Amino acid sequence: MAGGYGSRLWPLSRATHPKQFLAFNSKDTMLQATVKRLSGLNISSVTTLCNEEHRFFVAEQMRQVDRLGPIILEPVSRNTAPTLALAALLSGDDNLLLVLPADHVIHNNETFINSVKEAIPLAELGNIVTFGIVAQTPHIGYGYIKKGQKVGNAFNVSKFVEKPSIELAQKYINSNEYYWNSGMFLVKSSVYLQELLEYSPEIYENCQLAVKKVTYDLDFIRINKEKFLECPSKSIDYAIMEKTNKAVVVPMDAGWNDLGSWSSLWDISEKDSDGNVTHGDVILNSSRNSYFRTDGILVTAIGVEGLVVVATKDVIMVAQKEKVQNVKEITKALEADARSEWALHREVYRPWGKFDAIDTGDRYQVKRITVKPGAKLSLQMHHHRAEHWVVVSGTARVTNGDKTFLLSENESTYIPIGVVHALENPGKVELELIEIQSGRYLGEDDIVRFEDHYGR
Repeated sequence: MAGGYGSRLWPLSRATHPKQFLAFNSKDTMLQATVKRLSGLNISSVTTLCNEEHRFFVAEQMRQVDRLGPIILEPVSRNTAPTLALAALLSGDDNLLLVLPADHVIHNNETFINSVKEAIPLAELGNIVTFGIVAQTPHIGYGYIKKGQKVGNAFNVSKFVEKPSIELAQKYINSNEYYWNSGMFLVKSSVYLQELLEYSPEIYENCQLAVKKVTYDLDFIRINKEKFLECPSKSIDYAIMEKTNKAVVVPMDAGWNDLGSWSSLWDISEKDSDGNVTHGDVILNSSRNSYFRTDGILVTAIGVEGLVVVATKDVIMVAQKEKVQNVKEITKALEADARSEWALHREVYRPWGKFDAIDTGDRYQVKRITVKPGAKLSLQMHHHRAEHWVVVSGTARVTNGDKTFLLSENESTYIPIGVVHALENPGKVELELIEIQSGRYLGEDDIVRFEDHYGR
């Protein structure tokens, strides 16, 4: 499950490029790490569910780790119960479904694999297995599962508990009767659908209608948007787990973290002798127990403690470590003010590559554009802007009006307003060029596409 926006990890995680598609503590993104985690299991197919606007991230990242499978596109977010219903309905045979959020960190992969293997016989018997994280400390950011009667190496679920106060969380830990709720499941598709029909029939019926007539587009599966819109937005816990008598919990002690905030990232990261975590160009003096991350500019700190400092190309965020949950309020304010920083990075990824908005003025914009080998931008035109392209490295095949030609390093072309044009990288290395836009309006929505390989 690769939906969601990860707003508590802003400004790195943003609506158009959320945390599951980012790499934090390794070269792999969180989605890729989740898929690689399955290498010790007999997995027949990996199906990814994501928001439609993130589809190219998923396809490219799954391709990179050679686990590209069906990608089911959700036209709107409806929480995890409808998400799993789509996967169950489209899975074909009565398969065992291992349901994993794409934004979890697990340090002990062998223990994770063993817990899943312990759950397989229970799921094959018709149980809905969830995985309870063995907790050593109280945490108010997680839900809890109270264990009931022992069933082999697992337990019946006695009850689910919402995020508690710190005092109540401490009582749960002291009792040894509670686990953190991981949000991971193992269940037969038929069992899930039976329980969904009994306890949340509206979700079941609308999801059935949504997949009656699906369309296939490249690696993507598109469902009926109107029917899916009618689904109630409910989590698997609310829709089924709190009501069913088939819920069992398998304990898991695998170094799990759902990476829900900057403080949780500090918790799991390697620290220096002063308790600091640093990524990028950072110089510290007399500073302790803080998290510093920069994507480019030099960050320095003197005499600070317990801070989170994150610098991207367009934003610097500073917060007390114990207050980082409030970053969500900042993103809400940015969205309310229609500021692009809540959703977009200065560097924006596209299925053909990426662009970096280097400079913007009243009637001009400068972008650095990178096009992957073999990739092609859409055949398009603009009503309000002209463009000048200068090739920095690589080779460009350019369509400019009724002419198509090649440009090499240090060569350029000018595209007037209203002229149909296209850009392609016919080479074996990345194409990099500088684009200078000029005109009355420079918005990304001033694009009229005539042909597009990516179906936009």
